[in-house]
Amino acid sequence: MLRMKKSIPLFVVILLVWALAAYILIPMITRSFYRHHFNGGPRITHTSDGHPGDPVNIAIEGEEAELVRAMNKAGWYPADPITFDSSVRIAVDSVIKKPDDQAPVSSLFLFDRKQDLAFELPIGDSPRQRHHVRFWRWDKLKDGRPVWFGSATLDERVGLSHANAQVTHHIGPDVDAERDLVMTGLKQAGFIQDEYYVTNFQSEHEGRNGGGDLWRTDGRLGAIILKK
Repeated sequence: MLRMKKSIPLFVVILLVWALAAYILIPMITRSFYRHHFNGGPRITHTSDGHPGDPVNIAIEGEEAELVRAMNKAGWYPADPITFDSSVRIAVDSVIKKPDDQAPVSSLFLFDRKQDLAFELPIGDSPRQRHHVRFWRWDKLKDGRPVWFGSATLDERVGLSHANAQVTHHIGPDVDAERDLVMTGLKQAGFIQDEYYVTNFQSEHEGRNGGGDLWRTDGRLGAIILKK
């Protein structure tokens, strides 16, 4: 009996090995690999450990306050920053199917920094499914106003990443539908001065993100000029 109490249960050992591999060893290896093989530029985001992320599919011209106001009026909620408390909250809410309109989104990187703004549009009563979009401010101005490059995707479910076994949201493949959802919402809310598409923005029309999820696109970038 004493010997059993002192021994470490097998499932605890397995859990520790998984955590070490998923959150330390695999990220170290992939960070080194993708530093030399990743073609990011302004068209594909990347994860903190260097994996290709979600594709950029929308660009919005306007001041930050104008963008925030427009997204809020269109029904999108600002996502909370990732903290220990918010991470625990989204995990619990996902299990018990409790609504969380401002659940945090993971960090993706463009222009060598994580997103400046993030918004989500809830689906049902659980943060396991939601529409969300991340925005990064460009370091250039267009017509004297800031430009925000965005990546809009649909979170379909929560599971383990195919790339590193970390817990993550898996996205749906139709990123064009998410791009158009953002554009339609802003138009219906009355905040668009002009809109158009930039054809052949994405040279690759299919790929996989950092979690191993497939995405497909027609290659167009949705462009919006917000009303002043």
